[in-house]
Order: sequence, then C-alpha cells, then structure tokens
Amino acid sequence: MKGWCAIEYRIDRRSGVATYLQIVQQTKHALRLGLLEPGDRLPTAREVVEATAINPNTVLKAYRELEREGLVEARRGLGTFVRRTLGGVGAADHAALRAELGAWMARAGAAGLERDDITALFASAFEELEQPVELHKGDRA
Repeated sequence: MKGWCAIEYRIDRRSGVATYLQIVQQTKHALRLGLLEPGDRLPTAREVVEATAINPNTVLKAYRELEREGLVEARRGLGTFVRRTLGGVGAADHAALRAELGAWMARAGAAGLERDDITALFASAFEELEQPVELHKGDRA
C-alpha cells in the first residue's frame, strides 16, 4: 500500500556502530534499493521500539538525522515520510544486478571463499573502480 512502509530495522548490538546510525544506514539502503519511495511513511518511533527494544530517543535521533539530510520529513500527528530517494537505478535493474551478484557470490562460495573473503574481494575491486585511471608514459588522454 502506497504511503505505508514495511521496513523492519534490525539492530546489531555487537557491530560497534551506534544504534541510531544503523537506522540511518538501513533507511538509506532501502532508499537506494527502491524499497522506499517518496510518500512512504517510516515506522513510528513506538513501532521501532516495540520491534527492537531500543530507546525511543534513539529512533528520533535517527529520524532527525535523515530529516537534516533532506531525505524524510516529519508531519506532526501523521508520522515521518520519505521526501526523496537515493537510487538512480530502477527496481528492475536492481533485480537483474542482484541476480548477477548472487550468481557471482555462489561461484565464489563454491571456490572456497568464505564471507569475509568475499567481502574483502568485493571491497578491493570497488576501491580499484574508484581510483582515477593513471596514464602510462606514452599514453595520450
């Protein structure tokens, strides 16, 4: 149903990441993946507290941070609503890319790589993509 959000926050108390930042990060992931769209309502602080057993002020801090970044807006008496998304790729493209990534991860697992190995390999490849391409002597721009 448009206007209502089914996001469920999962808090990892062992991660070392502040709880409010986990909520911010999970909301941003949902925005990037197209799971949240403008007009969707985030769960109320009470709903998040009931589901995660965290302090209501922690939820409010996360929502204020998202609001400060212009991603959501609080509407008095109505809730907190998504203002804009972060993803530049449509849901269909996400599904295709996710399927390809899933197949790659299955091959990596079959090759004997464990979760941490896969994470390190992905991070390394991602860092290489972000580095500017250096021209070698004799190459022209």
